[in-house]
Amino acid sequence: MKFLTVLLTALSACLALLVGACANNPQAGASAGVSADRMTESDESPERKRARIRVELALGYFEQGKTTIALDEIKQAIATDPTFSEAFSLRGLIYMRLNEYAIAEDSFKRALALNPRDSNVLHNLGWLKCQVTQYPQSVVFFEQALSDPLYAERAKTYMALGLCQVRAGNLPQAEAALMKSYEYDAGNPVTGYNLANLLYQKNQDSRARFYIRRINNSALANAETLWLGIKIERRLGDQASMSQLGSQLIKRFPESKQTAFYQRGAFDE
Repeated sequence: MKFLTVLLTALSACLALLVGACANNPQAGASAGVSADRMTESDESPERKRARIRVELALGYFEQGKTTIALDEIKQAIATDPTFSEAFSLRGLIYMRLNEYAIAEDSFKRALALNPRDSNVLHNLGWLKCQVTQYPQSVVFFEQALSDPLYAERAKTYMALGLCQVRAGNLPQAEAALMKSYEYDAGNPVTGYNLANLLYQKNQDSRARFYIRRINNSALANAETLWLGIKIERRLGDQASMSQLGSQLIKRFPESKQTAFYQRGAFDE
């Protein structure tokens, strides 16, 4: 699923507790947080200031896909200040992108040892466990992140929890988590799409229609959301809505695989 693919990439890149570089990205379904016990710049030691600059540089390189340079900056940040949890947190995200999950987990745990209250790192550990199909452990970390009443990124974590529960085949729990995410951030198309798709899988088509229509009636619609909308309208027997969505799909995304599916009537694809 396209939206799910976007989510996996974006979550790996943006869910660290760093400098807010991914904030307000609607497709990421998350914004970077700021540590509750973060010192002000005037309180920082010279070593911490130098390390923070390195981490910010590393984040910039990471976002550009320059992981080798980003890791070099992180190494220098840790060498300068080995007690800087944010450096280990970003190192974990970089190694997650590289599919080096053991090193990523070690990095997150070292960040957590330095800052045990960091819900963003707990979230990242939950997402990592989801990637390696250790679903019960992923739920534990997500729930620990959500247990902090001051945690500001609840929509992000509920969304990730819901997606991991889908992967684990726990559909009732997945629906509950995605619904909570939607309550916190109804404008997030990743949550809306995955909630609609889950309800479609559960044959709750009228409910699925509500969520997918909100996306397809906005500028955030794409070939995947239109295709899901078509399949929902087909099941509900609304030929007019189905044709209208099909026309949009053909006009806006003529080269997409969803258009090919639609034109040959492959509604189970």
